[in-house]
Amino acid sequence: MKPLFVVFEGLDGSGTSTQAQLLANRLKSEGQVHLTSQPSSGPIGQMIRSALAGRVRFMADEGIFDRQMAYLFAADRHDHLFNDVDGILATLRKGYHVVCTRYIFSSFAYHCHSDDDFDFVRSLNSPFPAPDAVIYIDVPVGLAAERVAQRSYPDRYENARKLEIVRRAYERGLQSFSGPLLRVAGGDEPHAIHARIVNFVDIVAQARMSSATYPDEAGRAL
Repeated sequence: MKPLFVVFEGLDGSGTSTQAQLLANRLKSEGQVHLTSQPSSGPIGQMIRSALAGRVRFMADEGIFDRQMAYLFAADRHDHLFNDVDGILATLRKGYHVVCTRYIFSSFAYHCHSDDDFDFVRSLNSPFPAPDAVIYIDVPVGLAAERVAQRSYPDRYENARKLEIVRRAYERGLQSFSGPLLRVAGGDEPHAIHARIVNFVDIVAQARMSSATYPDEAGRAL
């Protein structure tokens, strides 16, 4: 199987981390796997995590804060993709599958309030390559809010009002992706969800058998 770049998307509390881990475990039977996420563990990603947790203070105004986050996420995404230590593209070229929770679509979902915001986020992320497949785990806002409320330290985006906005924005953001997209109901039993994902990824892998290698720089922009 050729290396795959698979992205999981969904609201906070939708189960993306659980399903990404299950898929990574499954892909290990086919070869080496790198499980990662955005924000990344790199220096910019660490700043983003601190900002979302309230450990670093940015603007109180929500719209300005989201625009600041859009800039930071794009910078973190560039580093996450292109750095030569553990960058996604370098990892793919080594023959590893890459499974990533959150990618460009999360920036559309979490950082956009208007048409201008969508254009802005699209421009920031236009140089970045498209993944081979996207898996969107869809859950009702009520269920997502119930799950994140059980966390010890919810971040700035983990509240019902924000999640409702995010869910609507996700639908628009996903329209920018013309590749393989699977939508699954996140309220279903986790192993049933996993079985659907494995079937979908196997189909994508078969379709990729004759595709080109991954670029050194941006070459398959959304």
